[in-house]
Amino acid sequence: MRRVVQLYKSTIGKKIMMALTGVILVGFVLGHMIGNLKAFQGAEKIDAYGEFLREMGSPIFGHGQVLWLVRIVLIVAFIVHVIAALQLTRVGQKARREKYAKSLEYEASTYASRTMRYGGVFLLVFVVYHLLHMTTGTMHPDFQIGGIYHNLQVAFGSVVVAGFYLVAMAALGFHLFHGVWSGFQTLGLNHPRYNRYRRPLAVGVAVVIALGFVAIPISFLAGILS
Repeated sequence: MRRVVQLYKSTIGKKIMMALTGVILVGFVLGHMIGNLKAFQGAEKIDAYGEFLREMGSPIFGHGQVLWLVRIVLIVAFIVHVIAALQLTRVGQKARREKYAKSLEYEASTYASRTMRYGGVFLLVFVVYHLLHMTTGTMHPDFQIGGIYHNLQVAFGSVVVAGFYLVAMAALGFHLFHGVWSGFQTLGLNHPRYNRYRRPLAVGVAVVIALGFVAIPISFLAGILS
């Protein structure tokens, strides 16, 4: 544990923690996107999927217990990811005050970093809203516990809400692209043999997940889902 703490205190340690927690979060959003697409199979299918998630681990675990364990892991990963990002931002700001020659590569990485930074702040706001909107129902006009399809239908009946989700998913796509692309290098997966696949893979992950998510609000707005 002491070695982990010492590693985290370094810049590379923070980057590694960001990359590892990023892997967990990418896995979650991919699974979440696939689950959401069950809306195209109808209310019965996606509502049954939601019930399955709440009953995972039964009868060893009680109702919702495994789901909450998963949520706790995700919350911890998300918090560590955000804290590491904020700390790296401060490190970067301090470094930029010093005078040194800026190479083209540095300029490119700085631009990507700024994009990640601002997009990350916006996604943080979105995550809070999304939890209050679709998980607790606090900000939902007609929330039904277990009624996933109904909740989606009501939510995306609003052009403003649907539009906000679309913008958020565009930000998620950019965030995923930069995160997946840079994560390979951070975790040491940087080899001439497969470096040429890094960018296409990052683009593929970002596009598939972003489009998978935006398909639902667009479909409700267009009347494909009703």
